[in-house]
Amino acid sequence: MRPRSPLVFMSLVCTFLNTCQAHRVHDDKPNIVLIMVDDLGIGDLGCYGNDTIRTPHIDRLAREGVRLTQHISAASLCSPSRSAFLTGRYPIRSGMVSSGNRRVVHNLAVPAGLPLNETTFAALLKKQGYSTGLIGKWHQGLNCDSRSDHCHHPYNYGFDYYYGMPFTLVDSCWPDPSRNAELTFESQLWLCVQLVAIAVLTLTFGKLSGWVSVPLLLIFSMILFIFLLGYAWFSSYTSPLYWDCLLMRGHEITEQPMKAERAGSIMVKEAISFLERHRKEPFLLFFSFLHVHIPLPTTDDFIGTSKHGLYGDNVEEMDSMMGKILDAIDDFGLRNNTIVYFTSDHGGHLEARRGHAQLGGWNGIYKGGKGMGGWEGGIRVPGIVRWPGKVPAGRLIKEPTSLMDILPTVASVSGGSLPQDRVIDGRDLMPLLQGNARHSEHEFLFHYCGSQLHAVRWIPKDDSGAVWKAHYVTPVFQPPEAGGCYVTSLCRCFGEQVTYHNPPLLFDLSRDPSESTPLTPATDPLHDFVIKKVADALKEHRETIMPVTYQLSELNQGRMWLKPCCGVFPFCLCDKEEELSQSQAPNEKR
Repeated sequence: MRPRSPLVFMSLVCTFLNTCQAHRVHDDKPNIVLIMVDDLGIGDLGCYGNDTIRTPHIDRLAREGVRLTQHISAASLCSPSRSAFLTGRYPIRSGMVSSGNRRVVHNLAVPAGLPLNETTFAALLKKQGYSTGLIGKWHQGLNCDSRSDHCHHPYNYGFDYYYGMPFTLVDSCWPDPSRNAELTFESQLWLCVQLVAIAVLTLTFGKLSGWVSVPLLLIFSMILFIFLLGYAWFSSYTSPLYWDCLLMRGHEITEQPMKAERAGSIMVKEAISFLERHRKEPFLLFFSFLHVHIPLPTTDDFIGTSKHGLYGDNVEEMDSMMGKILDAIDDFGLRNNTIVYFTSDHGGHLEARRGHAQLGGWNGIYKGGKGMGGWEGGIRVPGIVRWPGKVPAGRLIKEPTSLMDILPTVASVSGGSLPQDRVIDGRDLMPLLQGNARHSEHEFLFHYCGSQLHAVRWIPKDDSGAVWKAHYVTPVFQPPEAGGCYVTSLCRCFGEQVTYHNPPLLFDLSRDPSESTPLTPATDPLHDFVIKKVADALKEHRETIMPVTYQLSELNQGRMWLKPCCGVFPFCLCDKEEELSQSQAPNEKR
């Protein structure tokens, strides 16, 4: 046998060392799966006290990990809450707020969206060698100047792969009508337009060349016919179903309009496929459920299975999907090296009703719900973290934590560093999760409704256990004593539909988590001291807020030329999902 040369031997040694180093780096970098449900009430889960809706898979996750009982969203509506989750910063800092009543990205034809100078947890982990994917709801904007520029696409915020809904569910999305006839007619109509356009070009070229003699009126009439046909087609599709209820894979629109009932199942398959493709390298997967937002698209297998109507059916279907994702993590051998985090973007939507049927979630003992910037029901959300061997199973943490804490936490466990050119409001959760810290690193948390601050939470750095909360503004419930704003469907942040409190209403959440009885100087000797302490902290906080464009005010107006289209506008109906499902795994952005 011919001996190997020294160069070959050294090459083999280097290859071995590099392989070992790669495995060691991967071992040091846990996989991260972040799961966010849409509009889920904290009282809808068994592990948070519900005994009438079945959520066995989420309950198991809670038993195997840490359950946070005072986990707080930075906003009580989708777009601002999710921007804070992605960036670790209050929405007021990035401008993902409104000074009016439109407090979320209003539709896919507005140029509003998360500013591109913001740094997300996906961007941080991508620098650490992670493959990053987002599957599901986005709701951080899409276009800026044209319908295809996709300036606010997830790819511009650190995600390598995207499949999902760039907007959010609205009532028009489900039940969706049968569109087979529409799709067939649209394809034939588009073919007709193409043939007429070719005829116009041919006749125009022939006339200019002197080859044919046709009246100009005929050519102009054919051009007018094309425009009238396009206008008639466009004007017949005014529902958000056609322009906002759509799905994308990467930059490609795959369904317009989407079939909402099957979307959740496809997204779970996409998530499992992502896990399988990246099982041998560190990855971040943000799975953003469309469940359990109205209109609650639910498959036939789950219709009528719960004790709480369509909403309960949808929650139980969501839990079943959670089980499939958790099973895939186990099946691929990823369990011990994967952090799984589960939450909701904000509280349940109390005012979501159809007739006498309740279509929104339950927020347990907590007052208020979605859209309310200060009351606990709008901002207290589930928080579950599982990391076998690193985070003790079965622990309960009652310290205040925030959705904004996820960015600094994943930066810490991945070896990344936080941006030094901006304020990061989140805190690393790992010392608290692993039992190395007794108290939250947060001393104050500020609760906004749009651009208006409504409340401040103070967590004293002592062992008193007190959690003080001062309400400067509260919504006016409609009708009075109803517990929600049923006339406007969501509570407002400003003007005559809120009450301004001077001095602010004060509660100690450790004694009165339902915020039922405001404290006074007569009922609590610390009242005036706490009010002053909170006021000083609020003044200091406001000094850190730099003026920025309010994305959800100035830029939140629809523009026809920004409407997304899977074809040539306005012929925009398509369903490519069946064709794509038969092809190989989708290409990822590299």
